[in-house]
Amino acid sequence: MRGQLDRVSDTVSSRPFPPGWYPVVVVGSGPGGLQTSYFLSRLGVEHAVLSADDGPGGMFRRFPLFERLISWTHPSADVPRGSREFEAHDQNSLIADDPDLGALVLDQIGEDHRRPARDEMASGLRAFAERASVGVRYGCRWESTRRDEDELVLVTSDGEYRCTVAIFAVGMTEPWVPPIPGLELGMHYVHVSSAPDRYEDRRVVIVGKRNSAFEVGEAIVRSGLRELTLVSPRPPDLARLARSPLRPWYLTPYDEHVRGAPGRYVLNASVERIERRGQEFLLHALDPTRPESVVVEVDDVVAATGFRAPLQDLPELGVTTVLDGRLPALTPFWESVTVPGVYFAGNVTQAAQGLRKHGVASVSSMVCGFRYNARILARHVAETVFGIRLGRPRIEPANVVPYLLGELTRAPELTMQKGYLARVLGIDAEAGIRNLGILPLEVFVDGSHDGVAATLEFDADETIRPVVYMRRRGVLNETALPPHPLRRYEDAEYGEPLDALVRPLLPS
Repeated sequence: MRGQLDRVSDTVSSRPFPPGWYPVVVVGSGPGGLQTSYFLSRLGVEHAVLSADDGPGGMFRRFPLFERLISWTHPSADVPRGSREFEAHDQNSLIADDPDLGALVLDQIGEDHRRPARDEMASGLRAFAERASVGVRYGCRWESTRRDEDELVLVTSDGEYRCTVAIFAVGMTEPWVPPIPGLELGMHYVHVSSAPDRYEDRRVVIVGKRNSAFEVGEAIVRSGLRELTLVSPRPPDLARLARSPLRPWYLTPYDEHVRGAPGRYVLNASVERIERRGQEFLLHALDPTRPESVVVEVDDVVAATGFRAPLQDLPELGVTTVLDGRLPALTPFWESVTVPGVYFAGNVTQAAQGLRKHGVASVSSMVCGFRYNARILARHVAETVFGIRLGRPRIEPANVVPYLLGELTRAPELTMQKGYLARVLGIDAEAGIRNLGILPLEVFVDGSHDGVAATLEFDADETIRPVVYMRRRGVLNETALPPHPLRRYEDAEYGEPLDALVRPLLPS
């Protein structure tokens, strides 16, 4: 393939990638787009990156509105900064093969914090784009899409782009409101005012009890409001914070509710309808424990009901959607299940849910999850679409057990994407034992070749366990090993049972 640097400038400030044909077009300059572009470049896949924004950052240029992110960065880790092991201590930075490009968000976070504010996150992404020479054509808005024989055509504000593969890293950025009568009369989370006196002495109801709902509630209780009510059918799942979207530092409104503070209410009820009465609203909610509807009189209604991916006309192109049209239906490699060549990166990859054992979802909605998805996606596209041969290192039989135990102990991909990504070894009598890399666990489970996949999973009691999947002669078996209180798996307690499990698979 032609070298990408022959056609574009290295600088972020230029406007590379004029309209034309490219093997791959990536849409978006948030963390998903930047990470995908970086790995495509490392693999020699020529591509263009387009963004309607005027700089890198994506959703972190706007969100979260008030609070810091829920993801951590630990500056005092006991492993070298920028190393692979450090990634488990840093959920916010993009990853790279060059250690100097890792942990860049760490430089932006104030000394008294472990979680970045949105401007700090955006600054870290800008630093990555500049240092990694990720070229982006900013100010180029994707407007529509069509297929022309074997090519995809992306119509933009700058002209038409033709490609074999389109990767949409467009985020979950469009407000989504469920079809509750009258909810449209209120405001969505994205429109909540940050003016300090906006909610002073007012009664506010927030529809929703996930991150954005409690984030807004936590912020506006400081503004002197008179009454705050959060309402949704499901109670906050506080007993399962390991897999819950909530975080303790958002829960002041809930804490005040359970302690009986006046004017602080959390209702587990379905919103039936919302009506306007003069300058106020009436919210009618159905509480299954009461025979009659609960009616709440408020001055402001906030719909903290989530987001959808801005898919534009992709559904008309044939891209099937799920979750009330909020996300595309994806294969385990994040390709549309109905339109070949249309892939997704970034937090939209949460649509490929994996096995969801014990109800545990991936963390593909967060940077610490989808940054690894981007590496896998780039490798998959390079191999399957463009025929780029990637190495599959051979592993000697005597090294299999210590290698897998080391991965279970230290691999950040497994630490972050529990039950979703796995270290996979392929085993063949003639080819020997090959390291197939980090792959979606679902790919191995639904496959047919002999091998072993090692991953970490939450069990039904929220305990982290190493789990080994093995396929021999087409028969798949799964074995959960005991948990370790310090998550260290490189001793005989794990080596001996793992050796007994995999030995029948290994070539003699």
